[in-house]
Amino acid sequence: MKKRQLRTIEVSEIGMGCMGFSHGYGAVPTEEYSIKAIQQAHDFGCTFFDTAESYGQEMFYAGHNERLVGKAVQSFRDQIVLATKFHIQAGEYEKGKNLYELVTKHLNASMKNLKTDVIDLYYLHRINEQVPLEQLADVMAKLIQEGYIKGWGLSQVSAETLRKAHEVTPVSAVQNLYSMMERDSEIDIFPYCLKENIGVVPFSPIASGFLSGKVTTETAFEGDDVRKFVPQLSKENILANQPILDILSKFSAQKGATNAQISLAWMLHKYPNAVPIPGSKNQERILENLGASTVELSDYEFNAIEEALDKIQVHGHRGHVESEQVRFSSNWLKK
Repeated sequence: MKKRQLRTIEVSEIGMGCMGFSHGYGAVPTEEYSIKAIQQAHDFGCTFFDTAESYGQEMFYAGHNERLVGKAVQSFRDQIVLATKFHIQAGEYEKGKNLYELVTKHLNASMKNLKTDVIDLYYLHRINEQVPLEQLADVMAKLIQEGYIKGWGLSQVSAETLRKAHEVTPVSAVQNLYSMMERDSEIDIFPYCLKENIGVVPFSPIASGFLSGKVTTETAFEGDDVRKFVPQLSKENILANQPILDILSKFSAQKGATNAQISLAWMLHKYPNAVPIPGSKNQERILENLGASTVELSDYEFNAIEEALDKIQVHGHRGHVESEQVRFSSNWLKK
């Protein structure tokens, strides 16, 4: 797979979101199946794996996904980039307390879970409005200097929030919601990140599976499946958003690719600093998504897709600015 840069960190141009092996998409696969899926992704050429300290069903526990990923990548740890996220919950931080000690407590737990002595990319999962962002950026600078992390990032933030943090300690990557159906980041995040040499790591780049064409009004989201909360996946919006699938189907037929691969190829063509991390718990889907790296759009094809998308209204909107205090779903810490 081709490589891209998240500031100074080199990764495969498509990464792998690992959350689904622990929660978020209904019943989880066995550990053996999950480990094999992660290892198959590495064999395909993926060098970028994303997790978080909070990923794990109640039947498991927080940290379950980190432990799973750590076990899966142990034999090739030095060949990949591991990204994880920490979350300072409301009430966890008190003004005047030692922020460095609080963050290192989270970091040490993640390193233990992942069986590693360094985290390549360490994200703040959501901004906590009670925590001074500039002080947090100072803590990240210290952790980088001490060699515990190689770079740091933010998730679901505006360009203004990113700027405040970046001016204190350079940010390696921003993990925001971005897809053909959620394009707010084109307004502020991508322009700023291109200017400042910051990578953008889109999560849910296939719009929670909708852009694959496999989600229909008959699809049942069971158990802890977070797609129950996604506004674009209400029955009425699934119907209203069909024109987007029509565009994808046209180009996937022309290119001998799948809808999901076209949606990822569009993103890679549009922004040289975009590194999407599609998430799936299905081995076949994972390899299909990574296979988007072999699909190249010509400028003519890309412009035709852009022109068609610009004529379509997307129904159901989430946006890319969230915080610990203002979350997409109060029931679940969104990835």
